[in-house]
Amino acid sequence: MKAAAIDPLLNPPARLQIAAVLAQVDDVEFARLREIVGVSDSVLSKHLGALGEAGYVRLRKAAVEGRQRTWAGFTRKGRRAFAAHIAALHALVASAEQAIAAE
Repeated sequence: MKAAAIDPLLNPPARLQIAAVLAQVDDVEFARLREIVGVSDSVLSKHLGALGEAGYVRLRKAAVEGRQRTWAGFTRKGRRAFAAHIAALHALVASAEQAIAAE
């Protein structure tokens, strides 16, 4: 059996959650993403930084009502990487289901 092409950058649970949110929107405000994923500011910043360094995520900053806000969104590369990662996860699950059914 050939191993599925799991993307190690997207595999950690918090990053997978971040990617799942970003796949559904054009961009999301940092505080909202933090609430959805349920992590601290520093943990979210670290994950977004790693995804940004890989070219998967873009960050946009702007002042809103005098306060600095940050929004995160997938790049085209990030969307493609996430789609490939999800396809690899589906293939992995299908393979496991076939093995279980054959028992």
